[in-house]
Amino acid sequence: MTEAARAHAAAMVEQQQLSHQLPGEPALSQRLAVNCSLHLDHAGENVAYAGSVTQAHDGLMHSPPHRENLLNPAYNIAGIGAVWNGFVLYVTEDFGHSLPTYSAPDADATIAESVTRTRRDAAMKPLQRIDNTAAKTVACSMAQADSIDAPGPRDHAVLRYTTMRPESVPDSAARVIDDRRARGFAVGSCYARTATYPSGVYWVTLILY
Repeated sequence: MTEAARAHAAAMVEQQQLSHQLPGEPALSQRLAVNCSLHLDHAGENVAYAGSVTQAHDGLMHSPPHRENLLNPAYNIAGIGAVWNGFVLYVTEDFGHSLPTYSAPDADATIAESVTRTRRDAAMKPLQRIDNTAAKTVACSMAQADSIDAPGPRDHAVLRYTTMRPESVPDSAARVIDDRRARGFAVGSCYARTATYPSGVYWVTLILY
């Protein structure tokens, strides 16, 4: 986060311009993705220039949208870059909400637990978890294609979705998981960064039996 903030502050100095996105520069989400490996689901940015650190901070705190970023309780990480240009200080403050990271097996296990919990909350019988590598293959194919429209087994119901939070099931997925005809399921996930999701997302496939 700090590297991203410093790079943007330096770019503002170079172009002598105060902006959240300079000409030819990627958007904030892409800049953060390039500079950090955190799993971010929300981000914001403050920029300012002033004659001192105190002046820059006071100016930001007296600007409602910038103050909102500074005091936003949803953010849990921040990176700050400050670059002098003569007697003028250019400042960038990048904020984000970083989510827990999971290994591939842990992500699959967490998704499986969310499926079990969804069935339990609906007062339905639990589904047996079945080991099927096809689920992982479909998930990684989706990530590679940057699309959930990857082909899957035709003899079973296949549920595909993306999520930043493997511990919870999207409402649209829950309606399928609660199918009373289902007896078992296989889960496969693949975390990847794509053009659509520059900070990364879990591509998830559930095969219902």
